[in-house]
Amino acid sequence: MNLCSYLKMKKHILVVPGDGIGQEVTAVGKKVLEKIAEKFGHEFTYDEALIGHAAIEAAGNPLPDETLEKMRASDAVLFGAVGHPKYDNDPSAKVRPEQGLLKMRKELGLYANLRPIKLFDELLSASSIKPEILRGSDILFFRELTGDIYFGEKGRENDGDTAYDIARYSTYEVERIARKAFDAAMTRGKKLMSVDKANVLETSRLWREVVQRVAKEYPEVTVEHQFVDSAAMLLIKDPRRFDVVVTANLFGDILTDEASQIAGSMGMLASASIGDGTGVYEPIHGSAHDITGMGLANPMASVLSAALLLDISFGLKEESDAIINAVDLVLKSGVRTRDIADADTPKDKILGTDATGEALLSYL
Repeated sequence: MNLCSYLKMKKHILVVPGDGIGQEVTAVGKKVLEKIAEKFGHEFTYDEALIGHAAIEAAGNPLPDETLEKMRASDAVLFGAVGHPKYDNDPSAKVRPEQGLLKMRKELGLYANLRPIKLFDELLSASSIKPEILRGSDILFFRELTGDIYFGEKGRENDGDTAYDIARYSTYEVERIARKAFDAAMTRGKKLMSVDKANVLETSRLWREVVQRVAKEYPEVTVEHQFVDSAAMLLIKDPRRFDVVVTANLFGDILTDEASQIAGSMGMLASASIGDGTGVYEPIHGSAHDITGMGLANPMASVLSAALLLDISFGLKEESDAIINAVDLVLKSGVRTRDIADADTPKDKILGTDATGEALLSYL
C-alpha cells in the first residue's frame, strides 16, 4: 500500500465550477473529497474561482488574473466545464468562454491530458456497441494539450471570406507527451498506439519520427502506428485492441469523445490535465445548458476526476480506489442517472445529481 495513505496530508484544492452543469457536478465532487478527508484523516482546504462565461459576466475576462493566481497557488484544481449557447451561434464574438480554458492550459503548462476509458460491467447495456465487443476494454489516452491547430496562428483574409488555422508542433512538444505515454505503458500492458495522419500532414510526419525515436528508449513496449481515420474505426470495431494511446491535440479531442461510447456516456469519463505544476481534473463532458439547473446531470465523471486528483497529484492511491469502488457499488445497486439508464432501469433507481451524490457518499 502507498505510504502516503497512512500520513495525514494537508492540501489546498481550488474548485473551479465554470458554466452550466459544471457548477452542479463539482459540488458533488467536492463533497466526495470532503468525505475522503474525514475518512482517512487528511486536511483539505478549498477555495473557488471563476472561468468561462461566468467569468465573462462577472469580470469581462474568461480567465481573470485572480483565478490564474489561485490556480498556481493550489495543490490541485477540481474543474467543471466551460461554454454557453449564446456564443455557439455567434462566430463573430471576440471574447469566448473557451478562450479561458485554452489560456489556462497554456499558462499552467498543462501539456498532457490523460483520459482513462474504463468500462464498468454494469454499464455494458448503456453503450450502443455490442457487449461482447466492449467487455474488458481498458484504454488510457494521452492527448497533447498545448500545441497543434488549437494554439497555432489563426485569422481571416479576403474581407473575411477566407479563414486559416495553422497546426504547429516542435520535437520537444512531441517528446515530452510521448515519454509520459511510454512510462504509463510500462506500468500496464506494455502496448502503445500512436495516432497521427502522417500520410498527409507534415506535423504528423514529425510526430511519427519523434515517437519512433523515443520508442528506442522503451524496447519492452510494443508500438503500433495508426492513421487517425483508421484508429477511429478500430475504436468502435475492436476497443480491446487499445491499451495506451498517444495522439495530437485535435485528434485526441475527437477520439476521446468517440470513446465515451465505450463507457456508455460522457458522464462517466474523467480526465487529468497535467504538466510540471498544478494539475487540473475535470469531466470530459461540456456545460450541457439544456439540462442546467434541472438536477439531472451525472456527477460520476466529476467524482472520478476527484479520484484521479487524489492518485496523480497527491499520491493517495488507496483513497482514489475507495472512490472508484464506491462508484462501482452504486452502479451494482442499480442506481442510474438519466444518461446511463436503459429501458429496464426501474424508475425509482433513476436518480438526479444530488441523490446520486448521496448514494456515492453512503458507500464511502
